[in-house]
Amino acid sequence: MAKRNNNILNIQDALKDFVESNKLEKGLDKVNVREAWSNLMGNGVNNYTTAIDLKNETLYVQLSSSVLREELSYGKDKIITMLNEELGKNLVKKIILR
Repeated sequence: MAKRNNNILNIQDALKDFVESNKLEKGLDKVNVREAWSNLMGNGVNNYTTAIDLKNETLYVQLSSSVLREELSYGKDKIITMLNEELGKNLVKKIILR
């Protein structure tokens, strides 16, 4: 049984400790990237986005429109910068549009 910690923590620190001790940060990063993509890209792009996956600092985005895929490929660097600013950390290094 785990040893009880009698130190008083605020909820933010307690949740941070829980995430770190249970190694949940990668899963939370994947969820946060999906939310950031939908917030930044808007309804027009989200309607054609079918899948988003983050693997090893590479964001894989599957789109159902080849025209949109071509348009977004011109602004990959800007999209990476916007996503990392939204997330508050440097998670995405590369984007692959499918």
